[in-house]
Amino acid sequence: MFFLPASHRLRRGRYSEQNRIYLLTANTLHRQPIFLNWRVGRRVVEQFRRAQAQGLATSLAWVVMPDHFHWLISLDKGSLDELMCRTKSLSTRAINQLTGQSGRRWQQGYHDHALRRDEDIKQVARYVIANPLRAGLVKRVGDYPLWDAVWV
Repeated sequence: MFFLPASHRLRRGRYSEQNRIYLLTANTLHRQPIFLNWRVGRRVVEQFRRAQAQGLATSLAWVVMPDHFHWLISLDKGSLDELMCRTKSLSTRAINQLTGQSGRRWQQGYHDHALRRDEDIKQVARYVIANPLRAGLVKRVGDYPLWDAVWV
């Protein structure tokens, strides 16, 4: 499917192109499954929605898995680094407030895949939202509480 490089090989100074479609992935610190509690996962979803409301990115599809998220977006304003820094920072603050804990929640960096013109956006969206099925968390996508796509 999609190759996601090891975190130690993440590109420095990546180029962000506005109006381009990207698949973004971020992992929790030490891959802790903090989003098994869907209420905690909703704090990440709130940040996806906030980014869209602020005109930074248009969310096309997303899924919050127990220890990571996939977010298919069209970058509208700013850079990927700014978007991901803001999303991870604000979600950390919200998660810590909800759980009464403190500290980091995310691994440093993130993975990005800029879709080529010949890639089918809907196929990538299906890949994103089918993650809970592939992980054996549910038998039907609709049974998983932390996903959405504009085509549904």
